[in-house]
Amino acid sequence: MKKILVTGAKGQLGSELHVLAVDYPQFEWVFTDREELDLCDLVHLETELAIINPQIIINCAAHTAVDKGESEFELSDVLNHQAVAVMAKWSQANDCKLIHVSTDYVFDGTAATALTETAATSPINVYGATKLAGEKACLQENPNSIIIRTSWVYSSFGNNFVKTMSRLMQERDSLNVVNDQIGSPTYAADLAQAIMTILTHVYWQAGIYNFSNEGEISWYEFALAIREIGGFDCEISGIPSSAYPTPAKRPQYSLLDKTKIRNTFGVEVPDYKVSLRRCMELIGSEK
Repeated sequence: MKKILVTGAKGQLGSELHVLAVDYPQFEWVFTDREELDLCDLVHLETELAIINPQIIINCAAHTAVDKGESEFELSDVLNHQAVAVMAKWSQANDCKLIHVSTDYVFDGTAATALTETAATSPINVYGATKLAGEKACLQENPNSIIIRTSWVYSSFGNNFVKTMSRLMQERDSLNVVNDQIGSPTYAADLAQAIMTILTHVYWQAGIYNFSNEGEISWYEFALAIREIGGFDCEISGIPSSAYPTPAKRPQYSLLDKTKIRNTFGVEVPDYKVSLRRCMELIGSEK
């Protein structure tokens, strides 16, 4: 029985993999968060990996606080880059498959069409820069690894845009939401399923893959969809990014092309509204 190590197990994607694990009893699952496996402790990380001795690593751990990353470069670099290099090196030396989760923030946002895996990278914030460094280290230390770039992740677990908007729309009469950043949201449950589709596929095809839900929308349009599905009565106005300054710049356009992951592994890519409805129904039942 192959052992799967999931890092960042208490995050959105890690939590969704925990839910899915019951459907894949052919694997032995080990879920770790910083308490069980401190990725910041680079000195002992290899030793800890040897003790767990997985045949598959799904690295969901990251320093994802994009704005905080601007002032916490060292922490971002350790988690998003240096720890990835250690895991990649260990997995290469120990015949262990590695799936590493990355981000659309490796792009500068100046594209006008959906980005393929070969599109030029040029991050515009610390988070994106450290995640790109992690990608490069991953492929350098273990060319047989798989990297999945994703975007705008949300879930019924953790804190995210969907939960925040749902709460604010019930508390306020009106909201302003940025309308000039374009991409597509990703329901973490769909990404978790995509990962398991890859792991149970006949062939392992190393490389970089994109995954998000289908749809080309702004955060403003995402908020409108949340209002519609939730049946909220709140006025929502679209505003430019310049009216909502943040410490970290965001890509203006980071829509991901999912053709490669579909064609290679037969991964299903649901429409964003279908998945949003599923997630919001779950959130509603948890109240």
